Amino acid sequence: MSLSLPAALTQPGMLRRALQVAGVVVALGLIAIGGWAWYRSQESRGQAALAEAAALVRQASAPQAPLDARARAIKALEAVVSGHPRFSGLPQAAYQLGNLRYAEGQFAAARSAYEQALAKGAAGSLKGLCALGVGYTWEAEKKYANAATAYEAALAALGAKDFLYEDALMGLARAQDLGGKPAAAVETYQRLLRDVPDTRRADDLRIRVAHLKSRPARP
Repeated sequence: MSLSLPAALTQPGMLRRALQVAGVVVALGLIAIGGWAWYRSQESRGQAALAEAAALVRQASAPQAPLDARARAIKALEAVVSGHPRFSGLPQAAYQLGNLRYAEGQFAAARSAYEQALAKGAAGSLKGLCALGVGYTWEAEKKYANAATAYEAALAALGAKDFLYEDALMGLARAQDLGGKPAAAVETYQRLLRDVPDTRRADDLRIRVAHLKSRPARP
């Protein structure tokens, strides 16, 4: 007994259409396979580049690091960020780049790196660290209003149980104080005491609050 095509496909037009559909399905499958292979290739290259850069970062952090170690680490991280724009590890690379630039006193460049990490999808603790980094760069430039705004943005994504919560509130209070808003700083310190009553900074915070309250008001 021989096998035969369904009756409908014995008609030339229907058979041609079926073959075309099959060809499209095969083509889409090949495209998907090719896209996945390309993605994995890009990920592998990005991971290799980040691993090489991470080794340079560790070398730059060593006590007896060569004078040019940090510059070489920065260059390697810049290559990861610019050369692998779709790499899933890009936020981590950008964060490390921001830290090194901050250490070099390149605050605007550091802020740009932190912001790039956020824009590229930094999540979890890394997102919080990058958001705080933005605040630190503004504070280092003595732009306290911008720093306060950045710390508030970081706090919006944090809860009282997050390990970065205290640092974000401390940064906000510090920026408010240095920016000429002691009353706001007092409220922020008191908020920290309320939200994290078991903080090890409690005594220091109470001293700061008392000092701010006793400070003469500016004319």
